[in-house]
Amino acid sequence: MMSHDAEITGGCQCGAIRYRIDALGRSSVCHCRMCQRAFGAFYAALVVANGLEWTQGTPRYFTSSNISKRGFCADCGTPLSLENFADDQVEIATGTLDDPEQAPPGLQINHRYACSFADGIGALPEPDDQTIAENDAWNAQVISYQKP
Repeated sequence: MMSHDAEITGGCQCGAIRYRIDALGRSSVCHCRMCQRAFGAFYAALVVANGLEWTQGTPRYFTSSNISKRGFCADCGTPLSLENFADDQVEIATGTLDDPEQAPPGLQINHRYACSFADGIGALPEPDDQTIAENDAWNAQVISYQKP
């Protein structure tokens, strides 16, 4: 189990939902098809949230299976949680932490369901210097409406 001196907080991208966590547990990435769809990604990064308190707003839920439900922000669509009915375990989407560096993944779950290219993503080349400069210029124009 992980513990941190820093406050553990997070929320959705529009700011309608915020949370606080007492301590972080197992941090993992899950490759199952349900997580892929729920996150719209090749895998879902999740961390066990011990002592979770929703401090602003409350998630909407989708019962994704007979054993769990998934919380999300009804305003902006941010996936927030995976909550198991049997043991009341709650996992928070790692990317919604204010500081995701607090929860580096230590385990891959359901790797046999991983997309065939997932393991090679970290080895993909970066763009050339001109493309990087163009991306930097484009990003400099972006005004984010996401709320920390």
